Amino acid sequence: MTEFDNFFKSAFTVDNVIFGFDEGDLKVLLIKRGEAPYMGQWALPGYFVYPNEDLDTAANRVLEELTGLRHVYLEQVKTFGAVNRHPFGRVITVAYFSLVKINDYKLQPASIARKAQWHPVSEVKELAFDHFEILQSCFQRLKSSVRWRPIGFELLPPHFTLTELQHLYEAILETELDKRNFRKKILGMDLLLDLDQTQEGVAHRPAKLYRFDREKYLRFQAEGFNFELKEGQRKEVRKRRMEAV
Repeated sequence: MTEFDNFFKSAFTVDNVIFGFDEGDLKVLLIKRGEAPYMGQWALPGYFVYPNEDLDTAANRVLEELTGLRHVYLEQVKTFGAVNRHPFGRVITVAYFSLVKINDYKLQPASIARKAQWHPVSEVKELAFDHFEILQSCFQRLKSSVRWRPIGFELLPPHFTLTELQHLYEAILETELDKRNFRKKILGMDLLLDLDQTQEGVAHRPAKLYRFDREKYLRFQAEGFNFELKEGQRKEVRKRRMEAV
């Protein structure tokens, strides 16, 4: 085995990029490290994979140990393997990401995490290791996903306004959307259910409340859609889907 010894001197870690939406901001969950290297700096919730552990199990274990979050669906995004990305030696990391409703979880930092806190993605400029690069890679994946998969069920409250939904898309896409066109596209997808209710206890004119049609939402997740389709194109796509049923 001597000729292979050098190949077994690498370590593996998992890093989790957890996105949430709160008060009009897209946020990411970070921990303040209580261990060298980068002690006292903000980082993604990540740590080493045990020798007898598969990657998905490690990602869920590390997330729970460092932040207290459990039963979170994690999607593997990318592997980062720059030779000098860790000062202690060769460490290859596998990045995961997820979308969660912030209010559904209580943060309980532990282990090497001195603190766990939500940060607006737009305000994060520097992180430990290459975690800023990992965050940006997952953010780009989210931006791409929002154009062909419905986003919102995982981030918005059960009942929401069209303005809240638009603010979510604007936060992810980092651009201002035309209100009239956005509503035309969203309502044209026949993805929302009008609850025939309005907001309560607001200072402005109460807005109508909607919720996602769960069955259609899950179907769109599986089949995908083009968020930038023109109305005529969308009708043609819908027509072809109906004909295929």
